[in-house]
Amino acid sequence: MRLLIPHSLLALIVHGAVLAKSDLLESLAGVSGGLIFTYPNQMDYPRASEPFNLRYSYQPAAIAYVNSVEQVSEVVKVGYDLGYNVVARSGGHSYVAAGLGGKDGSIVIDLSNLTYFAMDQPAAVATVASGLRIGQVATHLNEWGRALPHATGAYVGWGGQTAYGGYGFSTRKWGLTLDMVLSARVVLANGTVVTASKDTNPDIFFAIRGAAPSFGIITSMRLQTWQPPSSTTVYQYAWNMDIRTGTAALSAFQNYSLTADIPPALGVEFVLVPGDARGAVTLLLSGTWYGPADELEPVLRPLLAELPTPRSSTFDVGDYLNSVKNLAGGSLDVSGPGAHSTFYVKSLITPQSEPLTVGAMKAFITYIANEGFDTDLGWFLQIGLLGGTDSQINSVASTDTAFPHRDSLFMMQLYAYTKGDVLPYPEHGFTFVDGIVDSFVNNMPDDWDYGAYTNYFDDRLEDSDYRYYKQNLPKLKHLKAKYDPTGVFDFPHAIKP
Repeated sequence: MRLLIPHSLLALIVHGAVLAKSDLLESLAGVSGGLIFTYPNQMDYPRASEPFNLRYSYQPAAIAYVNSVEQVSEVVKVGYDLGYNVVARSGGHSYVAAGLGGKDGSIVIDLSNLTYFAMDQPAAVATVASGLRIGQVATHLNEWGRALPHATGAYVGWGGQTAYGGYGFSTRKWGLTLDMVLSARVVLANGTVVTASKDTNPDIFFAIRGAAPSFGIITSMRLQTWQPPSSTTVYQYAWNMDIRTGTAALSAFQNYSLTADIPPALGVEFVLVPGDARGAVTLLLSGTWYGPADELEPVLRPLLAELPTPRSSTFDVGDYLNSVKNLAGGSLDVSGPGAHSTFYVKSLITPQSEPLTVGAMKAFITYIANEGFDTDLGWFLQIGLLGGTDSQINSVASTDTAFPHRDSLFMMQLYAYTKGDVLPYPEHGFTFVDGIVDSFVNNMPDDWDYGAYTNYFDDRLEDSDYRYYKQNLPKLKHLKAKYDPTGVFDFPHAIKP
């Protein structure tokens, strides 16, 4: 049945919307320091509102380019007073365009002008503003002879990747980026600026290490840095495998991960991409070794002994910064425009206490060897080792931070994209990626307690809150009600009270 709205009421609604927009723009124009912002129908707005993942097209009410903590505070207060949702955008690489609000009508606070970096010696504590990109932070750290664990993309925003985790090949050695955070400056939902640390505002400190966008905007953070190794090796071995051999290889990788004495200096993953025929896959054993080059082969030997002779292998030996550049595609320069893509991603974190069954691994390899060959999408699947012997990811208690996955073995990223990044993303692309996860989950016990990674947000994931936050969800809901009762920091995947 069609709802008929009287013309007088419709006029009031339209008039109210115009007044609300007018109030917003007037309030933003009154922010101290001459805030620069854009909004719909402005010439620079289409470019300013471009998503990384072209599947999305959201229309923020305004995008504010802040240049100080004070401006962040004032813009959040505008949202609080006028009833707008507010989101922060660090690098803009959210898989679901959360940096644009994840829906229409939010205020976006763009942090790209907050690029402060400093090193406190001799404590070797870095202060990093949230608007810096990973490539910039890695370069700054190298100038001081220091390093931090982080993701690999040079253009990825430092604030965004830290807010939800910060996983990379050095995670087993040092931990997640968020594990390095000693304190942070945070703007809360009412515009208040606070410092959060273990001893000051500890509840907020807990929440921002794994769920920060639901609780506040981190403008800067202090992190404990590490002495980088003098030698690193980025390595890769490659095979073509049929279903039987591929299943055996994945089983061998899991057994190696569970039983071998693996030094934390080894970052390692299986990468699977389309094979050269139906019923086959291309398998890559890739990673980074943070130690002397001649010590890598003995560490990998127990695994390689269980695999066929590889068709090829490559080794890039150099200093630590060389490995960071290699993993970022060869450069840490972020002065040019970043790329866009059209894709769908799911993640899967497997618990170390409940490893994959052979049946689940066979179902997975069978699915990608057949359905993966038939699809017209490009795809790659990464199965990275989080756990294993002496992994720092599992040395932190699951309730110490909002990131709960501290009994973890594998971190999977399951990524499919349209070739040439053309639109639209096809419906069968969702079915294909969903089927990859189902090949695991449907062949594991019904109560298999797998997880998912918030930096690989999936807007089709059922029971997503639990998969992302596990046993920490009740506490996070309580803190949400306490610190953001009106839902200023609300977006489709935000924690709800």
